[in-house]
Amino acid sequence: MMSLSLKYGLSAASLVLSLGVASCTPEAGDPGVEYAPEMYESIPYEPLRQLTFNSVNSFGINERTPATGTVPRGKLAYFDHIPKDSVRIAERTLHNPYPYTKANVEEGQVLFSRYCQHCHGEKGDGMGPVGMKFKGVPNYANGAYKTMNDGHIFHVIEWGRNRMMPHGSQVNPEERWKIAMYVHVLQINNDPADLPKVVKVTGPTPDTDATMGNASVMTDGNNQKAEGKAGSHTMSNAPGQGNEGRNGSM
Repeated sequence: MMSLSLKYGLSAASLVLSLGVASCTPEAGDPGVEYAPEMYESIPYEPLRQLTFNSVNSFGINERTPATGTVPRGKLAYFDHIPKDSVRIAERTLHNPYPYTKANVEEGQVLFSRYCQHCHGEKGDGMGPVGMKFKGVPNYANGAYKTMNDGHIFHVIEWGRNRMMPHGSQVNPEERWKIAMYVHVLQINNDPADLPKVVKVTGPTPDTDATMGNASVMTDGNNQKAEGKAGSHTMSNAPGQGNEGRNGSM
């Protein structure tokens, strides 16, 4: 007669064997039998992970679609909607919204050393270690490159040109404008020591939407009227509903 301990031992062994066989599957992506799968797969919806069709949200996805017209944080004015091959349009229509302060130009110098110097060289003469190897990198102080304006430089940084790859994903709009400021330093004489020559504003300037990087359009901060200072008892330049004492007329 089989002993009780042997009987239970055989039962346990057969159970383990059956579970092992059941968990084996020829499907490479099938995990078989999972113990406590809730430990691995979240029951609540996760926006960046999708296992099954979501019958609650639109399009069956966990991540909600942004409302029409919304702009991701920090992306306001990120794109200027000028085609990548239209650098001449950029020259005419894009204007640097940041003042040429010493701090801004110096920050442009730091950004240039991070993103541009390896090709364009410390002095903007095309003699960076990468530029020397692959050749064809322009000298900012020669020919037409010496007269490139802010809009031109901004557009080329964003989209690239000729052998230069686009840097729009690495360098945000504010950084592009500040790099453009420093490129003007190198256009003078390929000499970083000429930095003071491009500084146009020495005193503190008031913060505006443009200088804070929140402008919805590319405008010239030096010529832009102050924002957020409309008087509640002044006439409107474009009269609408209301009376003259309340900013408008019928």
